[in-house]
Amino acid sequence: MRLTFCIFFLLSVILIACQSGPQPPQANKIPKKLEAHGDVRIDDYYWLRERENPEVINYLEAENAYTEAMLADTRGLQETLVDEFKTRIKQDDTSVPYRLDGYFYYNRSVKGEDYKVYCRKKGSLEGAEEILLDANELAGDSTFFSLRFKVSPEHDLIAYGMDKVGRRFYTVYVKDLKTGKTLPDTLPNVTGNMAWANDNLTLFYSKQDPKTLRSFQVYRHVLGTDPSQDDLVYEEADDTFGVYVSKTKSEKYLFITSAQTLSTEVRYLDAGKPDGDFVVFLPRREKLEYSIDHLKDKFYIRTNLDAPNFRLMETRVGDSDPSLWQEKIPHREDIFLVDFEVFADHLVIEERKDGLIQLQILPWSEGEEFYIEFDESAYRAGLSYNPELATNLVRYTYESMTTPVSTYDYDMETQEQTLLKQTEVLGGFDRDNYVTERLWATAEDNTKVPISIVYAKGLEKDGSSPLLLYGYGSYGATMEARFSATRISLLDRGFAYAIAHIRGGQELGRQWYEDGKLLKKKNTFTDFISCGEFLVVQGYTSPDRLFAMGGSAGGLLMGAVVNMAPDLFKGVIAHVPWVDVITTMMDPDVPLTTSEFDEWGDPHRLEYYDYMLSYSPYDQVEAKDYPSLLVTTGLQDSQVQFWEPAKWVAKLRAMKTDRNLLLLKTNMHAGHGGASGRYGRYAETAFDYAFLLDLAGIKQ
Repeated sequence: MRLTFCIFFLLSVILIACQSGPQPPQANKIPKKLEAHGDVRIDDYYWLRERENPEVINYLEAENAYTEAMLADTRGLQETLVDEFKTRIKQDDTSVPYRLDGYFYYNRSVKGEDYKVYCRKKGSLEGAEEILLDANELAGDSTFFSLRFKVSPEHDLIAYGMDKVGRRFYTVYVKDLKTGKTLPDTLPNVTGNMAWANDNLTLFYSKQDPKTLRSFQVYRHVLGTDPSQDDLVYEEADDTFGVYVSKTKSEKYLFITSAQTLSTEVRYLDAGKPDGDFVVFLPRREKLEYSIDHLKDKFYIRTNLDAPNFRLMETRVGDSDPSLWQEKIPHREDIFLVDFEVFADHLVIEERKDGLIQLQILPWSEGEEFYIEFDESAYRAGLSYNPELATNLVRYTYESMTTPVSTYDYDMETQEQTLLKQTEVLGGFDRDNYVTERLWATAEDNTKVPISIVYAKGLEKDGSSPLLLYGYGSYGATMEARFSATRISLLDRGFAYAIAHIRGGQELGRQWYEDGKLLKKKNTFTDFISCGEFLVVQGYTSPDRLFAMGGSAGGLLMGAVVNMAPDLFKGVIAHVPWVDVITTMMDPDVPLTTSEFDEWGDPHRLEYYDYMLSYSPYDQVEAKDYPSLLVTTGLQDSQVQFWEPAKWVAKLRAMKTDRNLLLLKTNMHAGHGGASGRYGRYAETAFDYAFLLDLAGIKQ
């Protein structure tokens, strides 16, 4: 017996000695029985939900240490990448000013500082600069900082909210811009969403449930009064809806909007009568969405009423019955109405056709409508901030995967446009050195799925190039073909970058969204896989050179596709991934759950439970080989709770059969969006890129 033990001990020592490098943490298994519809699931890592548990914190910190150790050889590359970003991105920069009531508002970045300085000039751009808020001073030594603000109607006060944790709880203060002093009025633990009434004294703001984080109350605060005595103006009783306050472009009306995934209800109030009662414009009904703006004596309504791709209606203020509405822009089967902008003499329509934005100009009186022309095959265009009514200039932005963000003023009378600014990209960038294309993959059901791709000229389509494929595919969110100055560091090292415009987004109209949600959600995942396979067949890359990335609901996408097609990818980055679908959607106390049944379904109903279970990444983890994975989360994440990615990694680590990298990186001082400062974001991007480049065998 003693000899057997000695041999076993010796073999163990030899085995440990042979295991070079850091060893991954192993989370404790504490089985918890979860039962629904007669189905029993055993969750070994349910205990990781305990944010205040020291053992949970220790586990996350151990994973962080392991991740840093496993990518230690890339530290030099990470530093090189950060230096490239700083060299390429202008560190001292100023936004394009916008004019409002005789003031020119803008912000500027200062070299060495993380956050923006918000400023204005009175009368002209030649005037003296007035600093409204210096976010760097306000942030102090906080490891996280987020700022929201609203200037009052008379431009002499600014209400601003600060979040220094990342959980999206703001404290709102009011600053007197004439004296520079902060008023005693303080509104703690609010959403940061607010709107001024026209008396320059009353501030409406929304407040969230401290547990579920649902914005469900709107309060009215009068400056100089005790905030604890603020009037509760509205409380949303339906826990599937959230609320927010806003103001029309005309500044004539205040809105309280109750919204869920597929339904809205708007209440309005004359902004000059803040003590009045809000009136419902059109009562909520299932699957009816609408949004409103105001001009002269009319409301303009973008709605899906009898119009899946939305249409634009107009009605006199007070005539909210749909039978009294007049159609301004009809429903079109092949065009999705995205947004609209009212001006004194013109109406501007933002619409999407074949996945690309078009801007249409319509005079209110005489004249023909026309479009602003764009000439690249894949691009992103959209209305910018246009606060003035009495102007012939509409401001819009344009960019593509090879064209930096460009801001234009377009004269709607002369049809002449002026380039106000194109984001300057330093370091010898030349857009002619890169190619962007719009491709079309064929999905499992023969649906054509668009892909936007960019790469450096000279790329050989022989399968030898590494390629990063990005996707989202949820909530009807459209993934645009945007420019990225940091992405150049990948392109210059031989990577191609592609966006899969999969179902679940709204790139090809409302039906594109409908076909990627609820009981059709798997189309999102199979579309992404089809896009990856198409890029391989076309020679843009190969499975041992193909990488994927997505975040939040796009992290769900990543979790699903690595379960369904693990051999297609060399490596995957899943940012703040929502992967524990069933457990979260069964729990009404988890933030966002109740408001998202229209997106994912309600698993308390067996049909949805079974369908969700069939793709839920956490539940579908199997004992098989997976690609290398980098998973990120934030301890204070208010959207996807940190424990979802933590549990997923723990389960993968216990079950997967390969030796590929599995890394979990938790930002212990941030929420859903990661680092708040620009230099922190540079470091996070460099970390991601180093992970990809290292797997691709690119060391410099």
